[in-house]
Amino acid sequence: MSDGVVEGDWEYRPLRLPPAVSRLTAATQLAIHAEFAGWELSNVRLYSDGTRKVWLRRKRRPHPQPGIIT
Repeated sequence: MSDGVVEGDWEYRPLRLPPAVSRLTAATQLAIHAEFAGWELSNVRLYSDGTRKVWLRRKRRPHPQPGIIT
């Protein structure tokens, strides 16, 4: 993820929703991110033009090292 941020045990991902996206569509899209990728809502900013900037976060997953059985 090139536009994400990692802080401690959490990784964050910004998501920009254009003004044409309805509230129901935005909620559905965020629910899909939560269900299938483990993201949760961290912060939402609503701009005067109707654009939403959403920050999603999830716990970082440990990457097993090759050759090590856990």
